[in-house]
Amino acid sequence: MQPPPDALPALPPARKAAVIVRLALGEGVTLPIDTLPEALQARLAREMAQTRFVDGATLERVVAEFADRIEDGGLAFPGGVDGALNLLEGQISARAAADLRGEGGACDPWKRIAGLDEAELVALIDAEGAEVAAVVLSKLSHPKAAAILGRLPGARARQIALAVSRTSQIGPDTVARIGAALSEALDAAPRPAFTEPPEERMGAILNVAQALTREELLAGLDAADSALAERVRRAIFTFEHIPDRLSPRDVPMLARNVPQEVLVTALSGALAGRDDSKAAAGFILSNLSHRLADQLREEIEERGPVKPRVAEDAMLRLVTSLREQAEAGDIVLSEGAAAGR
Repeated sequence: MQPPPDALPALPPARKAAVIVRLALGEGVTLPIDTLPEALQARLAREMAQTRFVDGATLERVVAEFADRIEDGGLAFPGGVDGALNLLEGQISARAAADLRGEGGACDPWKRIAGLDEAELVALIDAEGAEVAAVVLSKLSHPKAAAILGRLPGARARQIALAVSRTSQIGPDTVARIGAALSEALDAAPRPAFTEPPEERMGAILNVAQALTREELLAGLDAADSALAERVRRAIFTFEHIPDRLSPRDVPMLARNVPQEVLVTALSGALAGRDDSKAAAGFILSNLSHRLADQLREEIEERGPVKPRVAEDAMLRLVTSLREQAEAGDIVLSEGAAAGR
């Protein structure tokens, strides 16, 4: 005969928790105990260590109380596929998780990784072991994988190439887990505030700075960091760099897309300026039709001297138009020599 409920021994809450955990583990249920604070984990372990036996009536009462608590309190579920997969981590296969992410509209981590540019992939591979790097290469297109190997030091590239031969033993679940881990690493990486490298940002600023300011700053950079100064010079594009960067066949297009008054003013100021400015003006005139070049020379002569600041503004407008045409793909600018020399 079962004793009445009131006659059963009362268990403290911690002992009840130990009973429920023991029952769940006995039924093969894996519980995320490691997510609890360490103090609670230790207390639960101590309760389980001190508990020897719980009779059937007490077990039934603890389970019934636990069920009543669940009914009264309800359960909160994570929103979305990602939340559910985080809750089920370790309970379902990586392949099933990847399929669910696809159904939920989440990004396939390997598609994301394959979409990285070469520099980002090299950085990602550099932070991983040879085996993981080999898996990454195996998931890329052959041309992209070859390009990545070409950017790695020889010894590192050989190490990864050897590791590729060992990837045949890797199962799809492991590959899926590697992709998910790499995607999480990408999410955790700090995002830079600027997309362009510092030399390009500095070069863009100096493109629109006065010539004297530009030269003084480059001289100072040379003294402080000659390598940075060289990179900044290569990012600068001014009127004087046109002969080095612009193909002769694209000069007529440049002239068509710049107001004639701006073109005349820029050429007039350049022909009265330094040797490199004169050379740039001569390059433009010599690659236009004879009729247009003669017309421009006549207008330059009629205009007379141009104030240096007015000429510099016109040259800047011409170069700005040229860069816009290059960004639109209408013309192609070559790398040319380092600027500012």
